[in-house]
Amino acid sequence: MAGNHDENLERPLDALNEARGKRVVVELKGGTAYVGILRTFDIHINVVLDEASELKDGSVKRNLGRVMIRGDNIIIISPES
Repeated sequence: MAGNHDENLERPLDALNEARGKRVVVELKGGTAYVGILRTFDIHINVVLDEASELKDGSVKRNLGRVMIRGDNIIIISPES
């Protein structure tokens, strides 16, 4: 039965593709987080965010505009709530 369940799951890149053009929160190793519009990503999960801001304790620390975040630093990418 586990095999049938796995067939119904989306691949991670499919989920990211669905989030393209939407606001996401990207949490990094070390506790830094960024929020912005997901523009693009590659197979290494390097991501580009537009209108990005750095968050500290849930508040905007600084506005950065367009940023590229290296995938090996990312812990979580989730829709902004």
